[in-house]
Amino acid sequence: MDGNEQQAHHHVKHVQLPSGKMIEVIHFGDVVEQGGELHLCRGCGSELVHPTYWSEAGKSSWEVTLRCPECEEIRAGTFDQEAVDAFDEQLDLGTDALAHDLARLTHANMAEEARRFVAALAVDAILPEDF
Repeated sequence: MDGNEQQAHHHVKHVQLPSGKMIEVIHFGDVVEQGGELHLCRGCGSELVHPTYWSEAGKSSWEVTLRCPECEEIRAGTFDQEAVDAFDEQLDLGTDALAHDLARLTHANMAEEARRFVAALAVDAILPEDF
């Protein structure tokens, strides 16, 4: 199978009814997408696709709804564990990049505030009543 093949699949989901009774719901013939890069938008190619919903669909598959912030494409599907794990790694890389950028911006902003404060102190522009 190549990276974008699909596989027929069934799974069992346990559901508790409001009465408290537990039932099994069996889904037959679901299509599980295998491979592919979930972080890439099929519409515009953006690498910024993110999940808006996910839930287990079986022992090794997930129901995921994806959204592209650039073209607003919404995509929902059932994906195998390997594809979801690869997507999770991409999300982690994106989170790390955002955290790094935030740290750099915070440092730059604080350095600029400190520079202005030192300059104000040097010309006696800060008085005790400023605090």
